[in-house]
This record gives sequence, structure tokens and C-alpha cells, in this order.
Amino acid sequence: MLNLIVGTAGHIDHGKTALVRALTGIDTDRLEEEKRRGISIELGFAHLSLSKDIQAGFVDVPGHERFIRNMLAGVGGIDLVLLIIAADESIKPQTREHFDICRLLGIASGIVVITKKDLVDPDILELVKLEASEFVAGSFLESAPIVAVSAKTCDGLDELKAAILAAAKTVKSKDASRHLRLPIDRVFTMKGHGTVVTGTLVSGAVSVEQELEAHPLSARLRVRGIQVHGAAVANARAGQRTAINVAGEVDALSRGMMLTAAGLFAPVKTIDTKFTLLPGAKPLKARAPVHFHAGTAEIVAEARPIGEGFVRFVLREPLQLLPGDRFIVRMFSPVITIGGGVVVDIAPPRKSTPERLRAIGVPLIVKESANGMSIADLIARTGLTQREIEAAAKDLVVVGQWLMDRAWFDALVLRLRAALKDFHKKTPLLAGLPREEFRGRELAAAPPAVLDAVISAAKDIVAEGELLRLRSHTLHLKQDEEAAIAKIEAAFQSAGLAVPSTNEVLANCGVDPARAKSLLQILYRTAKLKKISEDLTYHATAIDQLRALLAAHKGETFGVGEFKDWTGISRKYAIPLLEFLDRERVTRREADKRLVV
Repeated sequence: MLNLIVGTAGHIDHGKTALVRALTGIDTDRLEEEKRRGISIELGFAHLSLSKDIQAGFVDVPGHERFIRNMLAGVGGIDLVLLIIAADESIKPQTREHFDICRLLGIASGIVVITKKDLVDPDILELVKLEASEFVAGSFLESAPIVAVSAKTCDGLDELKAAILAAAKTVKSKDASRHLRLPIDRVFTMKGHGTVVTGTLVSGAVSVEQELEAHPLSARLRVRGIQVHGAAVANARAGQRTAINVAGEVDALSRGMMLTAAGLFAPVKTIDTKFTLLPGAKPLKARAPVHFHAGTAEIVAEARPIGEGFVRFVLREPLQLLPGDRFIVRMFSPVITIGGGVVVDIAPPRKSTPERLRAIGVPLIVKESANGMSIADLIARTGLTQREIEAAAKDLVVVGQWLMDRAWFDALVLRLRAALKDFHKKTPLLAGLPREEFRGRELAAAPPAVLDAVISAAKDIVAEGELLRLRSHTLHLKQDEEAAIAKIEAAFQSAGLAVPSTNEVLANCGVDPARAKSLLQILYRTAKLKKISEDLTYHATAIDQLRALLAAHKGETFGVGEFKDWTGISRKYAIPLLEFLDRERVTRREADKRLVV
């Protein structure tokens, strides 16, 4: 089933609403004020089955210049536009502005509809058709059909339906395989149901019970029910006019917000764009305030021209935007449409250039990152699917879900090699550099697997437990150092569980304090000694004997006094040892007792 969104565009009182009513049987003017004044103020919605395979949703927009903001909230998601021109008035100011907006939004398909044909004679009708043809020349409507109709007599409606059906078959449908995005154009409360939001599902799909997020609120919502064209459904797909009954943080929901899958995207305030200025409009000045329209939202923004058709916009309030999103810009005063364009980057650096923006893509974004980027971060930054990101990453280094620039990765290998060389030179008695020390300095934002990949790429680097060393590095102890290290080990081994203080042993080992500390680290890293507190170190044999002693009491509960009796040590040693055993999960504290596990 092809789901098509058809939108109207044109001057006030040119018969847009009457035409939609004649086509669908649905009156899109639902407000009392609209019926009293005879003009559309808000967006109106209708639907029509064009064939068994094509369902059309209609978005009827107001034509009065005072309600252009409402028109912009509805026109962004349409696939095909009906450019409405009244036969008795021909082309008017809002005809031109609406048409400019459609072109700036990149709408690619449409039909020129001459309404009120019953009010003019055939010669005038032909003249209006000629004017319309000249008006759309050189645009996406240049080859579009021009159909004259009368909503009052229904003359020409069958021809128009046939033209819509023919055009529908050429329209590229919205992609349900992409990430879910629904710009909210209406929020209301239904008795017995609660809060309902409506909008055109511009991409992805939504299902009952799915968790959604409303941006920029970051509010989490649960889908209680879905309707498409008034019928309850289990899910809705891209291209459908959708009403969603939501539960959760609903109080602040309003038009202009964006619904997405929860936890996928984030709102932004600074964007770089490719901007098109309408002919005759004055160029944007630096820091000029403008009205920025995207999706169903309108935000005041500050324009900062970059050059060569690129403009940075700093939004007063955040919006959920993605590269590729279309937008319209209107002057701050007087409020008239002056241009529009497409979002290029939603997280630009402090300074950008036209050259950078022309080259931007996954490889450049990854290159500009500090330690590479995850696929999840790239999805949030680009709106691409994982498959698209993986396809764009063929020249990058990929470690699991993490992507890195190849030149940066190669340089990181060199930095690790240089760091190890420097470490060995300064501390020849240490077996190696702690991997977390290097990771914290160079790869704080990257997952641990990245350092593993760096080590694998460097054949001359060896990982031994938590230490890294050059393959060529070996410990060469001097004669006095060999004697000292033996003396340190013997001091702890002979002491059993009632060990002397660590500082006391080092002071009596026969070498200077700096080398003594290095020798102690060697014993720690070779697991001959075990540090259990800041000033208590035990020989591995003593710890093994303690574990064996407690194994004989497995399942028993004991107190500090009993532990002292079993080991023959004082409270000075008992408490730190018990805390160590708790950490090692040999024992488990239960109130003032412990259980041997």
C-alpha cells in the first residue's frame, strides 16, 4: 500500500478547502471561527482512497498571509502539492509565496489546479491556464498537468482524481525502514482516551506499546493506541497521517515538537545549512534575527553567514533536526519568506567553512572527533541507519561498534610505542606501563577494546595482565637490587600474618627509597606480594594459607574474636585482613558477623 500525502497551496479564498471537501467529502474547517468567517485558519485534514493500492491523506493549509506560520506547519511533510489558482482571480501574492515555499522545501511533484471554472467563460479560463503555465515554467511543476475544476458543480473532479492517481505512481514514497520521526502538528484530549498527538509520519514506523521521546522536552511517552484515517491500527508506517494516543509526560506537548524512538536523538541549537535566498530578497546580515521554520516548528534564530551559500543558524530554542531536513526562513520584520534550504550539520565545530560543509560525511565527522565515535553517536548525528554508516566506513578503522579515522589510529600506535619507550627509560625497574594510565590519557572517551586493537596492531608491544611493555624490554637488576628484592620478599614471607609495616621493610632493604619502591612494585606485579591496605603487605603464601584455613570453616558464621583465635593475630591485622577477604568474596559481612562463603 502506497501512502501519499497531498497538500494544498495557494491564495486565500481560491477554493482550497472547498476542493478538498469535493474530492473527499470531508470538511477540513473544524473550528467555529473558520465556519463563521469562511476562511481556513488552522490546518485541515482529510483522506481519500485513490485505488486499492494507494491511500491519500490531504493536508489543507490556510491561504491568508497572517496564517503562513500554520501553512508552514503542514506543508513540510507533503509528497504532492495541489497549487490552487482561482479562475476568477488568477495568480495572487500568497500563490507566489506558497509556491516559493514548496520549491524551497524540495517538493518534487504536483498538479496545478484552476478552481472556480464555473465563474468564468472559456476564454478567461484558457488565459488563466496560460498564466499558470508561464508562472511555473522552469520549476518542478513545469511539466505538471493543469486541471480546471469546479468544486460547486464537480466538473473536472474525475480528471483531477485521475491526475492525482497518475502522479502518485511516480512519487517516491517515504521510507519506513528509516528512523521513526513524526513532527507534531496537533495535540488534543479525547474523553476516555487522554492525550492524542497527530502528524505525518515522515519516516520509520510506530507500534502500540512502543516507547517514544518528545523533543525538545526529552519527555518519555508510551503509545496506547494508533489511528490512521480514523481507523484503529496496531502500527503506522512512513507516509501516513497518524493519530497517536500517548501516556506519560504529556502535559507540555505542543505543535512543533518531534516524536522519535526513545533515546535515539537529541535536540540541537546550532546548525550549519545550505541556504537558498529567493530572488529579490535582501542577503542575510550577520547575527540578523529570523523566523526559522522546520517540520511543524517555528523558532526565532540568529543567522550567521559562512559564505558561498552556507549559513549557520543559532536557534533560540532547541529543535530535533537532522542533516537533510528542509527549512524555511522568514524575515523577522516584516514577516515575509526570504529563503530556505537544507540542514548540513547539526553539531558543527566553533568555526566551519564552505569546503568543510561540502565534504561532510561519516569519515569527516569521525576524523573530527577526539577518540572516534560509536555507531549510536553517528546515528544521532547524521540520522543514517546502521547499514548506511557501515557502508560509509570502509576506509575507517572499525572496532565493534566504534569507528576511528585510520590516520589517527596509526598515529595512536606510534604514540603508545613512544610512551612505552619513554616509560622504560625513566623506570627501568618496572615491568611495564599500566594500560589504564595510557587509556585515561589518550583514549578516555573510547571503549577499552580500542586499546586492545592498538596493541594488536603494534607487533612490538606486549600486554601482560594490566601492564604494557615493549617486547624488547627486560628487567636487568643490579647486584644490590637483586639482594634488596630478595630481602623485601623474605621479610614478608617470614612474618606470616603479623607483618611489619611496608615502609619499615623498604627502609631496611639496602637500597635508596626510590629504587626500593620500584622493587616492591615488581613483587606486586609478579604476584609474590599482595597489598591489602595502604601500609599492609602480605606474602602470597600467607594469603594462600589463610584461604585454606577459612575453607575448613566454609558455611560457618564467625566474629572478629574467633578470627583472631583461628589466626593468632591482633585486631590491628584482623580488621584489614577481614575487609580484604570481603572484597575477595572469601567472606561476606552480615551485621557484626561474617560468613565463610
